[in-house]
Amino acid sequence: MGPRDLKACIREMVWRTMEERGVTSFPVPVRGRIPNFKGAERAAALLTADPEFDRARVVKVNPDSPQFAVRKEVLRSGKTLVMPTPRLRGGFLLIDPRTLPKGELERAATIRGAFIYGKPVHPKELPKVDLIVLGSVAVTEEGWRVGKGEGYAELEYAILRTFGKVDEGVKVYTTVHELQIVDFVPVEPFDVPVDAVFTERRVIRCLPKPKPDRVYWELLEEEKLSEIPLLRELRDVSPR
Repeated sequence: MGPRDLKACIREMVWRTMEERGVTSFPVPVRGRIPNFKGAERAAALLTADPEFDRARVVKVNPDSPQFAVRKEVLRSGKTLVMPTPRLRGGFLLIDPRTLPKGELERAATIRGAFIYGKPVHPKELPKVDLIVLGSVAVTEEGWRVGKGEGYAELEYAILRTFGKVDEGVKVYTTVHELQIVDFVPVEPFDVPVDAVFTERRVIRCLPKPKPDRVYWELLEEEKLSEIPLLRELRDVSPR
């Protein structure tokens, strides 16, 4: 069984276990999603109490439901939020809390609100990112993660590295439920390891690992290129 099949099995196991144990939150069912979970706000509170979060001025956070509380705290803390559009079709959105109307901060942290109050920005025009928060379906205590299987988190990271908006020293964090911690995840060249895992109970610090610094064009499906204009643009100017 290859890495992709193994990752698919891990996802199915985690989704099933979370549903059977009753720890999932809206939207449900969680299969096919970055699963929202009971305790997501507690995990977010641990992450946003971290010194790296305190130092960061620009934070990139995925648009999924379990990281809503993280996005909200980014804006509440006066930090700039960078959020990828779903499936990267619209590139990235930049949300400056200083521009938000009074009382609209929480709405701006939602996907719909981000499209209302966020500014579409080409990666070359983004500010440098100080911290990245990813969603995960499963993650090991060593920091290897599995997303929902579409590879967008990895592509987003590679795009930001290519445009010089992220460097090797930028920390990558994730928030998950304890039931999403697994013993093993197969690793592929494009996988982005996390530096810390925040659950509803604890913080897991991971040993540093090298992160990919480019798009692995040779492993990229043609379907992704047809779906994401930004990738096609990048391919035309990138050495391969």
